[in-house]
Amino acid sequence: MANDNNKPEIKKPKFNAYWIYIAIFLVFIGLQFFGGNSLSAPEKTTQVDFQKMLRDGDVEKIEIINKKVAKVYLTDEAREKQIHSSKFKDKLLKPGPNDPIYQFEFGDLQNFENNTTQIIKDNGLTTKIGWTTESNLWAEFLPSILFFAVIIGVWIYIMRRMSSGAGGGAGGQIFNIGKSRAKLFDEKTDVKTSFKDVAGLEGAKEEVQEIVDFLKNPEKYTSLGGKIPKGALLVGPPGTGKTLLAKAVAGEAKVPFFSLSGSDFVEMFVGVGASRVRDLFKQAKEKSPAIIFIDEIDAIGRARGKNNFSGSNDERENTLNQLLTEMDGFGTNTNVIVLAATNRADVLDKALMRAGRFDRQIYVDLPDVRERKEIFEVHLRPIKKDESVDMDFLAKQTPGFSGADIANVCNEAALIAARKEKKAVGKQDFLDAVDRIVGGLEKKNKIITPSEKKAIAFHEAGHATVSWMLEHAAPLVKVTIVPRGQSLGAAWYLPEERLIVRPEQMLDEMCATMGGRAAEKVIFNKISTGALSDLEKVTKQARAMVTIYGLNDKIGNLTYYDSSGQTDYNFSKPYSEKTAEMIDKEISAMIEAQYERAIKILEENKDKLTELANELLEKEVIFKESLERIFGKRPFIKEEPINGMKEGTESKVEDSIEENTTDEVSENEVKEGTNP
Repeated sequence: MANDNNKPEIKKPKFNAYWIYIAIFLVFIGLQFFGGNSLSAPEKTTQVDFQKMLRDGDVEKIEIINKKVAKVYLTDEAREKQIHSSKFKDKLLKPGPNDPIYQFEFGDLQNFENNTTQIIKDNGLTTKIGWTTESNLWAEFLPSILFFAVIIGVWIYIMRRMSSGAGGGAGGQIFNIGKSRAKLFDEKTDVKTSFKDVAGLEGAKEEVQEIVDFLKNPEKYTSLGGKIPKGALLVGPPGTGKTLLAKAVAGEAKVPFFSLSGSDFVEMFVGVGASRVRDLFKQAKEKSPAIIFIDEIDAIGRARGKNNFSGSNDERENTLNQLLTEMDGFGTNTNVIVLAATNRADVLDKALMRAGRFDRQIYVDLPDVRERKEIFEVHLRPIKKDESVDMDFLAKQTPGFSGADIANVCNEAALIAARKEKKAVGKQDFLDAVDRIVGGLEKKNKIITPSEKKAIAFHEAGHATVSWMLEHAAPLVKVTIVPRGQSLGAAWYLPEERLIVRPEQMLDEMCATMGGRAAEKVIFNKISTGALSDLEKVTKQARAMVTIYGLNDKIGNLTYYDSSGQTDYNFSKPYSEKTAEMIDKEISAMIEAQYERAIKILEENKDKLTELANELLEKEVIFKESLERIFGKRPFIKEEPINGMKEGTESKVEDSIEENTTDEVSENEVKEGTNP
């Protein structure tokens, strides 16, 4: 008997009611077209053959049906003839003595009657002619039945579509549209993600692990008078692993875990969002202790009163009000923890952010070099790689990459290796993948004139030269004039990962960025539209120095940056028109000063610039070794980080690849199709 309990449960196939509708429809069609006696239906013939049979005396009676079809009855002697008996010998049901043998359609009734009567008279026949009217009830009522069936079917389809995906026992019915759409993960659900699958994020993991531990062992904390936190808000840039961290909580907590998106509360009907919030927390309280995870909570948690200028009822605000009440109001159940994730915490309502609702705000930042190595280790587990792959090297080559970006790099490298018919993914495949993601797809077939190619080469050589001669500029890794994506050329760097940035560092970066246009001015005494992205970058940097970071002497220690994001809703500037003019002048003066500085550096190294550009024209892609041969090694010594791995140290020059950070974008500058 013990074995019976271990037998796997055999799932019976679920009966689908739609088969009943299909069977009824097929019966209607069969009755319509076959009339129930298709097996013994008369053989079809022509009017010419009928007249021949009539002259031969084989026809006993003619029956005209509905004035358009003639059914032919043969005499007993004619039935025995080979020409007629062979017509129905293969039928399952042979016609009886009183059944018609042939039938055919004729044209004009009057002509048919006259011709038939004349043949009977001429041949002295006793053939009889009769008239009959037949009616088919199915043919009359079937169109009406099908019409109503289509209307009812369309109505059922619309109702099911309107309530599709409704969870919480909604059963897919329109009357349960106010039910929660949260997906439940519990001990019966196989959630394989755990904290060991989440690389990096040590601080964030520690905080959410404490929440999980509290649910598993509440006595450990309550014995000291502690209370379980109401909620935790995961904040950070896209792709940093906020949702992945929530999946790990679902896999580790071993308590009911309700997962849904902020947009799941939004509906076209009034009151549905608030109803779904009530139903969600009702289900969670019934299964407490439990965790609720709301992804992209900014869909319903946006600050109230910012967009409702008409003063009318706002369904989103009603949903938020209900969420606030459920999280911390009268009768709140403390055994339900709310996890939420967003990358727009600045737009959330202050009442939602206060302690007692979201007690903890966990910032999930972009990974540093050590965390990127751990993320690479996770994503490289299922990939077949060879001995040339060095995770330390890959981590250094991808500053500013999020966890999602690193996953994309690993997948792209595997695709590139497969495209090359390789058995394993190598180091160069990863470098090509970074190139592909940062710069775009390589376009070697783009048509470029020799003069344009020369301008692009000197432009990129200008970037490389100026950055090489400046202490705080990011070290160059690779320069190419092969078109990629939207750019006609690119200079890629390996920027330092700085926690704070000083004015001289930003000015050096701006000067290196203006090196492309400066090279065009020095060599050709002309400038082009190719520096569009350069100008965009330095303008943003200069404006940030003046208006955000307070790094300008004339403007002083002021900032017009609002971290709460409330200035997005203002129609006026936070400074006067006089200050605005001063800001514009300081931004322009700062950029022009760095442009003149870049020109001076290039004029002092014009011969080396020309040599580098000519080599670039010849090889199309050059690495750091070319600059070391032409300019010599850089004399600047970098400061070592106190903790973690050494940053910014390049490996073999041939294999080095660049990267962009979020603030220090590498040069994809010569834009294609830019208008002057």
